[in-house]
Amino acid sequence: MADQEFMADSVQQTQRPNNWTLSGNGPLYLQLRQRLEEEIRNGALSPGAALPSEREIAEICDVSRVTVRKAVQALVREGFVVQRRGSGTTVARQVNRVEQSLSRLTSFSEDMARRSVTGRSVWIERGVFSASPAEMMALGLRADAQVSRIARLRMANDVPLAIERAALSTQYLPDPGAIQHSLYEALAELGNKPVRAIQRISAVNMRGDDAVLLDVSEGSAGLSIERISYSAQGAAIEFTRSLYRGDAYDFVAELKIGD
Repeated sequence: MADQEFMADSVQQTQRPNNWTLSGNGPLYLQLRQRLEEEIRNGALSPGAALPSEREIAEICDVSRVTVRKAVQALVREGFVVQRRGSGTTVARQVNRVEQSLSRLTSFSEDMARRSVTGRSVWIERGVFSASPAEMMALGLRADAQVSRIARLRMANDVPLAIERAALSTQYLPDPGAIQHSLYEALAELGNKPVRAIQRISAVNMRGDDAVLLDVSEGSAGLSIERISYSAQGAAIEFTRSLYRGDAYDFVAELKIGD
């Protein structure tokens, strides 16, 4: 499975410091939060490394476990560390923010190539299925229609950025296995590449398997984008639901002022 493969690549040994001395003014949990941030920024705690347990940090720094918990929770909120149930706390991998235009309909492959970034995709799902009610409504399909359904984890420089789940009528994409790199390239070869789209963007909190795949803490902020793409003749070709890491994307739109 894609999530198992990704998680296996992310596992590293716990890093235990020799000395984390707290000094300065203010509440102890803020001093500890600052000390941990310094260790992350200077590379002493490397991306993907597991933090020591609450008990170990409390003993090293001579503070209570409540203080440690408050400091770590502050780092989780700020995106410095990732916390998962049963897996402990790890240092977050550094993410270079991607600026994405809302004015042009482009593929992930095109976006990464334009930025000279090494992009790749991990397949989560690919096959032909009976259309769901949401897919039937979005694509204007009959109740007995089938769709080609694909889902991919999008990564840049081996950092997960987004999960894309797309459904297309088999009329326009009869074989999802034909997709090599870009969905739009495959559609262009079939003469079915969309030319315009309508998108709906909303704020979400990452949950469950999606948080694991994107390597973020459960409850982290993200963006949900639903898109319906259309052909030049106005037919609905693609229905895509994507989840983007909130710390990875800046969406930009050009607005024109009316007369």
